[in-house]
Amino acid sequence: MSAPTAKKPTVTEREARQVAEAAREQDWRKPSFAKELFLGRFRLDLIHPHPLPADEDVRRGEEFLGRLREFCETKIDSALIEREARIPDEVIAGLKEIGALGMKIDTKYGGLGLTQVYYNRALSLVGSANPAVGALLSAHQSIGVPQPLKIFGTQQQKDAFLPRCARTDISAFLLTEPDVGSDPARLATTAVPDGDDYVLDGVKLWTTNGVVADLLVVMARVPRTEDSRGGITAFVVEADSPGISVENRNAFMGLRGIENGVTRFHQVRVPAANRIGAEGAGLKIALTTLNTGRLSLPAMCVGAGKWCLKIAREWSSVREQWGKPVALHEAVGSKISFIAATTFALEAVVDLSSQMADENRNDIRIEAALAKLYGSEMACLMADELVQIRGGRGFETAESLAARGERAVPAEQLLRDLRINRIFEGSTEIMHLLIAREAVDAHLSVAGDLIDPDKSLQDKARAGANAGVFYAKWLPKLVAGPGQLPTSYGDFKHGVDLAPHLRYVERHSRKLARSTFYAMSRWQGRMETKQGFLGRVVDIGAELFAMSAACVRAELLRRQGDHGREAYLLADAFCRQARIRVDELFTRLWSNTDDLDRKVVKGVLGGSFEWLEQGIVDPSGEGPWIADATPGPSQRDNVRRPFK
Repeated sequence: MSAPTAKKPTVTEREARQVAEAAREQDWRKPSFAKELFLGRFRLDLIHPHPLPADEDVRRGEEFLGRLREFCETKIDSALIEREARIPDEVIAGLKEIGALGMKIDTKYGGLGLTQVYYNRALSLVGSANPAVGALLSAHQSIGVPQPLKIFGTQQQKDAFLPRCARTDISAFLLTEPDVGSDPARLATTAVPDGDDYVLDGVKLWTTNGVVADLLVVMARVPRTEDSRGGITAFVVEADSPGISVENRNAFMGLRGIENGVTRFHQVRVPAANRIGAEGAGLKIALTTLNTGRLSLPAMCVGAGKWCLKIAREWSSVREQWGKPVALHEAVGSKISFIAATTFALEAVVDLSSQMADENRNDIRIEAALAKLYGSEMACLMADELVQIRGGRGFETAESLAARGERAVPAEQLLRDLRINRIFEGSTEIMHLLIAREAVDAHLSVAGDLIDPDKSLQDKARAGANAGVFYAKWLPKLVAGPGQLPTSYGDFKHGVDLAPHLRYVERHSRKLARSTFYAMSRWQGRMETKQGFLGRVVDIGAELFAMSAACVRAELLRRQGDHGREAYLLADAFCRQARIRVDELFTRLWSNTDDLDRKVVKGVLGGSFEWLEQGIVDPSGEGPWIADATPGPSQRDNVRRPFK
């Protein structure tokens, strides 16, 4: 067969949205705390009392964490990985030996069978030793071959690939292309059926683990025919297959040990038996995989927060300024309080979401997305505050600090390493839109046809009747609730009183729902273009979720007799800080510069402000903004470097 010509799928904005909508999980078969929160219903009963793991899960999890901690302390040299920009082969061999590749894989396939809770705690631990090692393990298990096969794979596929992933083989997930990011409708990599095989052609960008992987999950477009629906489809591909070439190992501002590359497929034959799910189900598989896979990033952000707190405490207690430790100066102390309170809340969010994922009683797609969004944003803020607390030493590299005789604290490295989390697995902007779509799902389900220009008058009339019934029942419930009663949530008062914070969450959950309804009534079909508004709605929901999780975790620790008094203090501090942010976000829902910003952007793109760019020298190199991804044989050396 000859390679296909370079032809990008041409799609309109509406068609792109339809592709994304078709990939969404449409039904809500289980309750969702976060979904209810956005609808103005504070369902504390869904998360309190805090769910707990089974004793056997705890025993196995703690046993592995012990082995992993010893390995991290004795075998991982983070400074070496940073200096040489690669993870040593012996580190990977050691991770394989202790079973770290198979943390989430069932024991019957040779894995450790850890729960989501302990998998995330393991990532938090190893990520604190070196974030690049954490990224390798996360990409392998959270979005690589094991997770989609666990949910969608056939028994034959599980038997063939999961034992390899548990012990020896590293996997990678390949979706992004040079000109395709969060808009997969334009995916250009093709998979053409040919007998019992598919033939893959195309280029994939930013393939985390792709440089060293043995197995790949590849998303490619199967052409539509009379006998096949075609569409974006998922495949398990052997990384050493003829026609696969890793053309570049990419380098970044942080995560310098990450094995991320550009992978080209030229006439790569993949057995049809390696297709995951049906043709056209690839995006749904990817999104479903990410429902819990996204929890790995905030888990590592928790580890980062804990390290920030440790360094801030140790440094600010010995560094003196004007006769006393800098920690006792309010300007620095407020930063330390923020780091401590936020770390507590973020751990509460991740542990709660993870335990709900393990129990499988709730639909956590919104909770996991909120955890990823909130964790990635707050961790960057904590790292930035740590650099500020350390002053000039925060900006100085660990290697330079050591060279002049001081403790090698890699604060600036942490800031660089964490920055990618606001882009990985859905940028903050995309997460805002994704969560907002789920948050307004109930409204679109009953009233969507009213604002759809393609619907007939009959469809609109039917939708109007359904919407009338829904809103007649729903809107009155947003007027009053337990948050207005001074005695509500009284079981959260033990020395420190957390009940007012839960009452605040309940009241502002209803306020958020009213605001969303008003916006939909005001903008109707234009609502999807109001990305600034939607982003603030989601950010409010994230803060309310984090407040809820922090209070529930504090009460759990109090009942367990495990630092309960201190936990209540941290939860109180976090909630008070979060309430200030929530109040500001509510103000900015309606008082903002969104309209003015759009005018400025049009002027920038139209060249009206080019005069403002004068007086500089642009150090950028030559070349196209987006690399050519024309299918065909590779013209570059293969830099694939598998661990064996």
